[in-house]
Amino acid sequence: MSIKVNSITKLYGTQRALDNVSFEVNTGEIVGFLGPNGAGKSTMMKILTCFIPQTSGTATVCGYDITEQSLEVRKNVGYLPEHNPLYTEMYIKEYLEFIAGLHHLKNVKQRIAEMIEMTGLQLEQKKKIGALSKGYRQRVGLAQALIHDPKVLILDEPTTGLDPNQLSEIRHLIKEIGKQKTVMLSTHIMQEVEAVCDRVIIVNKGQIVANDITSVLQNSQSQNRQMITVEFDKATTLAALKTIVGVAGAAQIKDNCWQIEANTDKDIRTDIFQFAVQNALAVLTLHKEEQKLEDVFKELTK
Repeated sequence: MSIKVNSITKLYGTQRALDNVSFEVNTGEIVGFLGPNGAGKSTMMKILTCFIPQTSGTATVCGYDITEQSLEVRKNVGYLPEHNPLYTEMYIKEYLEFIAGLHHLKNVKQRIAEMIEMTGLQLEQKKKIGALSKGYRQRVGLAQALIHDPKVLILDEPTTGLDPNQLSEIRHLIKEIGKQKTVMLSTHIMQEVEAVCDRVIIVNKGQIVANDITSVLQNSQSQNRQMITVEFDKATTLAALKTIVGVAGAAQIKDNCWQIEANTDKDIRTDIFQFAVQNALAVLTLHKEEQKLEDVFKELTK
């Protein structure tokens, strides 16, 4: 078990940022830690990386207690905070050499070269950090988080400021890292979670409202609700469509094309075909919309 959180609570005065939160992250998992602004995501990450103390509760990272063995925790964790703190007057290699020295690494030059290649900093490596774009600064942040080869990687909004090409590259990098390490990341980009994460933990107002495998979470939220778009060759009516068992409503998108909402766990596409046959209609197109993680997120945090 890489991360184990047991009844963590964090108070800022009278504000309860985290409220009795418990979860586990297994070795080799990539877990998305999601929630609206102010839900407690960054607070939890700062607690796990020993930047701030919890008010109550316990947690371990790689078997080390975050309160009693914080130095051991830090040795095993790579952390990229939401607001990436960098020494902008330093050159990239100079900064990474400084970070390597903090970790007492051997073969520093070799490790820096590996990080520069891994994070795609080759073309910018001779620049000062202050001269870099926001996307490349994020890459430097990733490099410093990885340079000491940690077992656990905690990333708070890791793809902020990246263009679509950089975004794809960093997602691929995170997936590759996840084959050997435990990765916990927060983001507001739902497509990123769907593309990268094995499991999702959603927090709202300091409490966990969902904790499951991404695909299972999507299916569990949508099993009793279906949205189906169908186009017939001839006209029909709302009243006629509502005779199909399970149909709660329908909206006409354009001539002979309808978006049907059904509240049932039974797939009603067969019933729609039967309806068409009984009413001498031909089905030109039929599409069942898949539940998106973004819809699940909205439903759980509204």
